Amino acid sequence: MTQPWLWFAFVTAIAVMLVIDLGLVNRRAHAPSIRESAIWSAIWIGLALAFAGMIWNLQGSERAMLFLTGYVLEKSLSIDNLFVFLVLFRFFNIGPQHQTRVLHWGIIGAIAMRFMFIWAGVALIHRWTFILPLFGLILLVTGAKMIFSGAEEHAPQKSAVLNLLHRLLPVAESLHGQSFFTRIGGRLHATPLFAALVLVEASDLIFAADSIPAALAVTPDLFLVYTSNIFAVMGLRALYFLLESSLQEFRHLRVGISFVLVFIGGKLLAHPWFVIPTGWSLAIVGGAIALSIGASLYDPKSAN
Repeated sequence: MTQPWLWFAFVTAIAVMLVIDLGLVNRRAHAPSIRESAIWSAIWIGLALAFAGMIWNLQGSERAMLFLTGYVLEKSLSIDNLFVFLVLFRFFNIGPQHQTRVLHWGIIGAIAMRFMFIWAGVALIHRWTFILPLFGLILLVTGAKMIFSGAEEHAPQKSAVLNLLHRLLPVAESLHGQSFFTRIGGRLHATPLFAALVLVEASDLIFAADSIPAALAVTPDLFLVYTSNIFAVMGLRALYFLLESSLQEFRHLRVGISFVLVFIGGKLLAHPWFVIPTGWSLAIVGGAIALSIGASLYDPKSAN
């Protein structure tokens, strides 16, 4: 069982980083440079590795490897979500200087949602033994569907969530600075910034339906799954700005992600008869994503 002070240390570290991020670095609207994004990506990866080292020292190598496997898995799967962000910002005509605010609050929402979903998933696993094989089947189907269906089209204008927002609250046609809401003719309106935030949260909700079962397939330990998820999510914004200009070049990435989902699903279904060591799982997940990225860089034709 994880010591309470480890939870406290994790929550404190994330809270401090959020204060630095929101209160200092991104207090004013600006478009993050490649250099700034690279530095922040390195910081978040470094913090995750340091946290893994702390787990290794306090709880042993096996739990540290489980954390790293969950982190690499979540980091890999989250790259697919970056394409959704790119489409949303283009649709709402939101420039880089305002994208930071949307992604920041989107990540805060994801932190809360992930805890609820992961806690519920862990509770279900401990109550019903058939849940893990069911998760495995879902991941197999999702991975196979992704392989054979090709790249999915993301059409924000067809989103049921956006249609619902329009019914609840009128949406202004243009941005009003950094504001999520504004008054036009005395009536409260949501701005395109808020509409984008709502769709970012909705996309993370859909994304979590795949990524959380995959993470729980690695280990049903609440502490390891949640901390690895949050470290990966916290670095997502910096990764987006780092890769924004070249996202369309990663045309083979979906194949790697599809393979990872199929592998994790198959691992779950085969668990009663065959157990794949944690180190092998980490190597296979990381290797599949690295190969798909390498293939994309070798064959840099933009995805359609």
